[in-house]
Amino acid sequence: MGKVVLGVAVGVAVAACTVAALVVGRRVRSRRKWKRVVGVLKELEESCETTVGRLKQVVDAMAVEMHAGLASEGGSKLKMLLTFVDNLPSGSEKGIFYALDLGGTNFRVLRVELGGQRSDLDPDVEQQPIPEQLMTGRSEDLFDFIASSLYQFVEKNDSVQSPITKLLGFTFSFPVKQTSVSSGVLIKWTKGFAIRDMVEKEVAGALQQALTRKGLNMRVSVLVNDTVGTLALGHYHDADIVAAVIIGTGTNACYWERTDAIIKCQGLLTTSGGMVVNMEWGNFWSSHLPRTSYDIKLDAESPNPNDQGFEKMISGMYLGDIVRRVILRMSEESDVFGPVSSRLYLPFTLRTPLMAAMHEDDSPELTQVARILKDVLDIPDIPLKARKLVVKICDVVTRRAARLAAAGIVGILKKIGRDGSGGITGGRSRSDIKMRRTAVAVEGSLYTQYTMFREYLHEALNEILGEDIARHVVIIVTEDGSGTGAALLAASHSSENVNNIQLI
Repeated sequence: MGKVVLGVAVGVAVAACTVAALVVGRRVRSRRKWKRVVGVLKELEESCETTVGRLKQVVDAMAVEMHAGLASEGGSKLKMLLTFVDNLPSGSEKGIFYALDLGGTNFRVLRVELGGQRSDLDPDVEQQPIPEQLMTGRSEDLFDFIASSLYQFVEKNDSVQSPITKLLGFTFSFPVKQTSVSSGVLIKWTKGFAIRDMVEKEVAGALQQALTRKGLNMRVSVLVNDTVGTLALGHYHDADIVAAVIIGTGTNACYWERTDAIIKCQGLLTTSGGMVVNMEWGNFWSSHLPRTSYDIKLDAESPNPNDQGFEKMISGMYLGDIVRRVILRMSEESDVFGPVSSRLYLPFTLRTPLMAAMHEDDSPELTQVARILKDVLDIPDIPLKARKLVVKICDVVTRRAARLAAAGIVGILKKIGRDGSGGITGGRSRSDIKMRRTAVAVEGSLYTQYTMFREYLHEALNEILGEDIARHVVIIVTEDGSGTGAALLAASHSSENVNNIQLI
């Protein structure tokens, strides 16, 4: 009997040891898996590091590339395109002006009435979809459709029979080679348009001909892109604005430059002594940019590899997809997110607005994070610590993007002598130099709707410039530069019977 009891006791002890060993083994394996995931995160943090020293190197690189782009065509990754806009709105403009905003599958028409003295802007706006067949048909059909819509819009508010020529600002958000303030040649279509007979043809002229056919006494007085419109809208409200940046789905910047600094176009004269330059800064590149393996793969798999490198690191089109790629790698190296979800292999499954929602989830259990992971990426029921990991990934990617955008802005200020570098010696401001107030217009959902992005950008501006200089630099949020800004440019160029720009 004693032997039986002993045998049972030994059996129970062995079973208990086995169970304990299994539990300990699972814990050890779990710790190892978690350690691998933490290692991936640490590697990401190190690769995305944006120290002040590194950001200042990016600032210098941006300024150098701007100089190079102004010196010669093709001399820089930055195109530094001439816009021929040499007269920004001052707020003193009076009259009724129109705008057409064409940049996607919808177009908008606007009417703005100005009363001088920086009067409040309350534009009348109508939006219309473009029939799909017109996006791939003949240019004449497209512009006749737009001209008819403009005619009906004008008819609701003004006399279409008036002998007074109405002025129109035309925002055309496609690649264009500008030839004057009111003309430009289409380089190529994007965004689903494929009207072959329009490529390498003058854009504003095609619209003007359609307006004439319709019998509408309206002249296309300016042809601009949305970034230039943002600068115009900002300058209308604040004369200290020197540059404009759009940070949304895509990104771009433009600024006011002295004509004598535009070396690639020697003999350029403007009555104002300056001109707006469209940087196309999304294509900026420098070895100082903190690039990761995820950026490299994203670029290689994109429709435009080795192009728009800066945009792919800072704009809303790409941030969510970078986060997706990091989560995918963690899923492949560990089961912390459960079995690898097939949705993680689909590019752009995780859109940036959803990434921002996860990043800014302040609920104790991170319920928004859990919902988005489940609904969008098919990753259900993960523990809280894994959800916290996702929030941290979003933070690292967003912080890098915002700080690089800030460095880009300071690069522009450095190029035009508004970064305070003339008043800094050994890191201290000189009291004998008075800093001028400098304002930058910013538009785009990434900045206006993503609080953490905005806060990181401002933090970086302060760090790069130093508090003494940064307090003189102001970010002004604008809304609808592509529409209202174009109408304001039509107004600011309304007194020009001939172009103020000459080549000698």
